[in-house]
Amino acid sequence: MGNFGHYLFRAQALDEKDNLSGFRKRFYIPENTIYVDGNSLGLLSMDAEQSLQRVLNEWKNMGIRGWLEADRPWFYFAEEIGEMAAPLVGASAGELIFTGTTTVNIHSLISTFYRPEGKRNKILADELNFPSDIYALKGQIKQRGLNPDEVLLLATSENGKTLEEDTIIEMMTDDVALVYLPSVLYASGQLLDMQRLTEAAHSRGIPIGFDCSHSTGVVPHHFGRWGVDFATFCSYKYLNGGPGCSAFLYVNQKHFGKEPLMAGWFGYVKEKQFDMSLHFDHAKSAGGWQISSPGILGSSTMEGSLKIINEAGIEAIRQKSLLLTSFLVELMHDLDLFSAHGFSIATPPQDERRGGHIALTHPTEALRICSALKNRNIIPDFRAPDTIRIAPVPLYNSFEEVYLVVKNLKEIMDNQEYLRFPRERKAIS
Repeated sequence: MGNFGHYLFRAQALDEKDNLSGFRKRFYIPENTIYVDGNSLGLLSMDAEQSLQRVLNEWKNMGIRGWLEADRPWFYFAEEIGEMAAPLVGASAGELIFTGTTTVNIHSLISTFYRPEGKRNKILADELNFPSDIYALKGQIKQRGLNPDEVLLLATSENGKTLEEDTIIEMMTDDVALVYLPSVLYASGQLLDMQRLTEAAHSRGIPIGFDCSHSTGVVPHHFGRWGVDFATFCSYKYLNGGPGCSAFLYVNQKHFGKEPLMAGWFGYVKEKQFDMSLHFDHAKSAGGWQISSPGILGSSTMEGSLKIINEAGIEAIRQKSLLLTSFLVELMHDLDLFSAHGFSIATPPQDERRGGHIALTHPTEALRICSALKNRNIIPDFRAPDTIRIAPVPLYNSFEEVYLVVKNLKEIMDNQEYLRFPRERKAIS
């Protein structure tokens, strides 16, 4: 064990005290693999597999009757899954719906909440946001005959990795019609102060929404208490819903009377949906922002996944997540991976500013180091140009695995193993 023995014993001691360790056996862990990419795609649980298999059998045995007679009737599936997920984000009854995909939901929500009038016609976002969000904002601006170069304001980053709330708030001027931001920056893992930003926007009469794809399921949110106007988030990262699983859409109850402008028949008042009226009488809930029929098979995994998350408890998940990421950073420091090998960490060190993953940066070799880790069956991911994201997920990763990630990383650097790998990245990194 050499110089690593002390850290291994510490990791094992932490695992022995871990109240969430029992959930690991309910997930399918790829064989002989340390999987720390749950911030990109979470792993399959046995519970999610069971709910998928149940719905598949319902379709097999019931056909169309499953819409009303299935164990969890398909017709109300989106609403019921929204209720299951509501405690994770602090949503009240009717405020959260399981529908669409993240980018479609962004379009749907922005089409309603972006109401440019005269001088007040700008959207405030940020330059570090996930590109799809920015594409959607630009598209919504163009649909109103406006120029994104003039109307879309992007808060800038001094270091290219993190944002300052003070900078964002200073940009909330009287020409801003809407603020739309991420909860956690997808590259660096910085957690923004959503409550402070919401209060600042509202004090200036500006509605505000968030993309919480990189936080929900690992960071507790309190949308209702904070007064967040709207939000959306995907379900295949920390929520473990599977590749391409449906997303969630949140609308604060104070806005239920607003008209969903990207209207679709599944947003109709539930009891009257099959009246087939050409007049759109939308549901006075987040359900009114549904567009199309839900993909029941592809979404059925969410029921099982939320069962596990709610059983564990989002506060306990957050506490373990902070311990895991803190342990990883501590090991990086103690084993001299910074000064000796050129690493730095883009993720803020403070608990209240850190999401669920750690962003390691290397100025020249991040891609090849990531490839070397994968060659050792350690699965993180790479984000151009210089970031390796490592996400130890509380439900299925252990402290010993965190120790092994850093141990292997040090060996890769000491032996310069990364030099054996190409500089060109694959289509998905």
